[in-house]
Amino acid sequence: MADERGAVLGLFERPEQVAEALDRLRAAGFGEHEVEILSGSPYPEGAFGEPPVRHKLYVFPFVGAACGFAVGLLLTIGTQLSFPLVTGGKPVLSIPPMINVLYEGTMLGAIIFTFLGVLFESRLPDFRPTPYDPRISEGYLGVVVRRTAGHAAEARAALRAAGALDLLPHAPAPEEEPYAVAAQH
Repeated sequence: MADERGAVLGLFERPEQVAEALDRLRAAGFGEHEVEILSGSPYPEGAFGEPPVRHKLYVFPFVGAACGFAVGLLLTIGTQLSFPLVTGGKPVLSIPPMINVLYEGTMLGAIIFTFLGVLFESRLPDFRPTPYDPRISEGYLGVVVRRTAGHAAEARAALRAAGALDLLPHAPAPEEEPYAVAAQH
């Protein structure tokens, strides 16, 4: 089947069912990075029993600020040494004119790295094919199980046991004949 290497989506009506599905998927051996919850409305972090997401977003502005400061320092020192303009016996490398450029370079580096950090931590853009059902926008909850190679049957069984209303991509239930479903598509 095509979904053996892809993902399985289970639709649920209530958050309690999603929490039970996550417990059953963990018991079946699926890791936290293989399961994703889709919802049309926001739920607080940990509402379904998932562990808190640990991010490193705070590091990006500091690294960006350091890079921006270094670039600003190299730019101002390089410019003053490349084009020395001795005025009234003042030193060629003068700190007060460098302050504005250093400040702007530091801020620009921090802003650019923060933007890139948000994209990185949000895993954007996500080009992986994700099954989706329009009913999620109507209030249903979806549980996506990714990388089900060889374990799609266990994922479907865990989602069905937790009370999934529907599974996408459609696969035959244990009591159905495989050729009957293939004929419907």
